[in-house]
Amino acid sequence: MAEFGFNEHHQNETINYMRFARSKRVLRLKTIDTCFEELKDSRLVEETFTVDEVRDMLDGLQAVVRGEVETELINTAHTNVLLLRQLFSQAEKFYLRLQADISELENRELLEQVAEFEKTDFKSTNKVNQEISKPKLAPLNEGGVSELLNKEISRLQEENEKLKGRLRTLESQAMSAMDEKSQAERALKDLQKIQGEQQEISSLEGTVSALQEDYQRSLHASAASQKDLQQNLVSAKHDLLRVQDQLALAEKELEKKFQQTAAYRNMKEILTKKNEQIKDIRKRLQRYESDE
Repeated sequence: MAEFGFNEHHQNETINYMRFARSKRVLRLKTIDTCFEELKDSRLVEETFTVDEVRDMLDGLQAVVRGEVETELINTAHTNVLLLRQLFSQAEKFYLRLQADISELENRELLEQVAEFEKTDFKSTNKVNQEISKPKLAPLNEGGVSELLNKEISRLQEENEKLKGRLRTLESQAMSAMDEKSQAERALKDLQKIQGEQQEISSLEGTVSALQEDYQRSLHASAASQKDLQQNLVSAKHDLLRVQDQLALAEKELEKKFQQTAAYRNMKEILTKKNEQIKDIRKRLQRYESDE
């Protein structure tokens, strides 16, 4: 059956199916013959029959034969569907997509070749491997299909490795982002703490300014009032010195924590400005002390 492009394995499978189909066909023909024999034995017992009797016998025989033929045709169609289901299922395991050309099923030339094959090659292969095994779709090594499948598998494996590498990169970037976020959160907390201290300094500056104004107004007041103002000024100066010490300590801690962060330079500029403000306050205090 070389004209069909079958290899030895496919030819054997074809012979098995044709053997199965022929056995079913022979069995159904025997059933039809039995219908005729039963009619002969049960109805043809008289020498003469009327037209109505003959018509009745033929109608009954027609119904029986029609039922048998219809049953066989339906069973054959369903059997072919099951065969196609097996082939499609096996093809999917090798990522193959089979497609049937229905028009070829009525190709008289091919049908005659199948009939000729059944008469000749089918008989010659009766002695070859009578053992029937579960049909399996063997791997296709012809036509480059196996090579294409291997290339596709290799391509998918390479793509999978690339995706794994990209996933590892994204995980590393995510971990780095989480570390930077933690550092930023700590920097924000420290910044809020410094801002609180800066507000305290501003409040002290306002207090010092108010005391200075009161001091100017009370220059000509009594000595007792001047002494109280001087004590308040000294106390404010002590508070300012204490805050300066705390600010210096905070600057050292902040410098250690944030010297590796992006906010370090901005924080340094803020501290520098505040130091300048403190120096200005000192000068003003010294000036007022000299005036006193």
